[in-house]
Amino acid sequence: MPDIPIRAFLVSLIALRETDAGHQVLLLKRTRFLVGEWCQVSGSIEEGETAWQAALRELQEETGQRPRAFYSADICEQFYEPQRDAITMAPVFVAYIDPAAQVMLNEEHSAHRWVSIDQAVDMVTFGGQRRVLRWVEEEFIR
Repeated sequence: MPDIPIRAFLVSLIALRETDAGHQVLLLKRTRFLVGEWCQVSGSIEEGETAWQAALRELQEETGQRPRAFYSADICEQFYEPQRDAITMAPVFVAYIDPAAQVMLNEEHSAHRWVSIDQAVDMVTFGGQRRVLRWVEEEFIR
C-alpha cells in the first residue's frame, strides 16, 4: 500500500490584539494564491529557518509588525493537497500585537481587517482555519 507523504513547509500565525471591545484577530485579503480570500498570516519556511523564525519573519513581511508576545499555539493547521497527493501540516503560532499599531501590508494582500473570532470564523474559507481560530480562542483568549 503506498504511503501519503506528510509535508511541513509552511507556518500559520494568528495575530491578536486586545481592545476595549475584546480580543480581535487580524485577517488579510490575498492577492496571489486564493485571490480575494481572507486568511491569517502564513508563509513558507525558508532554508535554514525554524518554524517559529518563519512565523516572525512572515508577520514582519506581511504586516510590518513585531509582536509584544509570541507563542506556539500547540496545534497544526492541516490539509490534504490532491495535486500532490500529500498532507500538509503547518505549525500555528500566536502573536499579540500592540492595539495602536498600524498594519502595513505587502504586495501579497490588498486589505486587512481586525475582527472578532466569530467574525473571523465566518470570513475564512477552510475548516482547518476555523478549527485553529476556535482553538486559539479557547487556549489564548478564554
